[in-house]
Amino acid sequence: MNIGFAGTPSFAATALRAILDAGFAVSLTLTKPDRAQGRGQSLTPSPVKQLALQRGLPVAQPATLKAPDARAALLAQPLDVLVVAAYGLILPPEVLAWPRHGAINIHASLLPRWRGAAPIHRALMAGDRETGISIMQMDEGLDTGPVISRHPVPISATETGGTLHDRLSETGAQAIVAALTMLSTVGQLSSVPQLEADASYARKITREDTRIRWEGTATEIARSLRAFDPTPGMSSELEGETIKVWKATPAPGQFGTPGSVIAATANGIVVACGQDALIVHELQRPGGRRLSAGAFLAGRSIGPHARFSTARVES
Repeated sequence: MNIGFAGTPSFAATALRAILDAGFAVSLTLTKPDRAQGRGQSLTPSPVKQLALQRGLPVAQPATLKAPDARAALLAQPLDVLVVAAYGLILPPEVLAWPRHGAINIHASLLPRWRGAAPIHRALMAGDRETGISIMQMDEGLDTGPVISRHPVPISATETGGTLHDRLSETGAQAIVAALTMLSTVGQLSSVPQLEADASYARKITREDTRIRWEGTATEIARSLRAFDPTPGMSSELEGETIKVWKATPAPGQFGTPGSVIAATANGIVVACGQDALIVHELQRPGGRRLSAGAFLAGRSIGPHARFSTARVES
């Protein structure tokens, strides 16, 4: 088969590597343009581009596919199927119709639950006990196309965004190889329409989402902390300093004003929430590294009337 691949981050690179290792030939790789990163703001290629260049694959990096002239050269190349994984650009109808078997997407949820940009974060924030990978036939909607296969993945009580991302990326890689194997063998892929009544939307993560709101329940805050670990993290203001809060566990009971520090010891910093409290085990000061509660307190004391508040959002 003549396969194209469109993706950008490490989640997509894992799938591309599996496709290549399975012996499939990829004739074209699409990825987003290089981004300025780090203190020096040097242009850095995406993980997909890095892998593609290592494997000697042709790479195209259009800034958009909406303009006819931006996609004309691409559409002139014949494709049997286009595999899409966290690409980051909208595919217009002409691109979806370009490959003979259309575009097949690797989506990190059990569709129709958590359509959209942040399915991993939203599943953890919601307290879902299961998520998974959906291989779907793309249409013009937002993750609304018929589903070719679903691959459930359980969510553990201590799961973080990082660990779940890695497990889902491996599951997605295996699933897309299985789908391509079926397509190359049978010549087609069967699919089932999604049930609109069961759909939910995983909206993009914003800076507002990363502000700890102590008025919420301890359980909700703890789930969000795990969802945003290791990126982008969650922050709270403490006596004028923005502190990132990482690992924490809920503690039942009535503790007073949300955000108030009830106790601060090497075993953890107890912070009152709207319901119950959080025992914070790991924190990070600006420019510093993640520290245990004991190490954090050794370098910065917390007074008896200290109080965490909702972090300011930088412009």
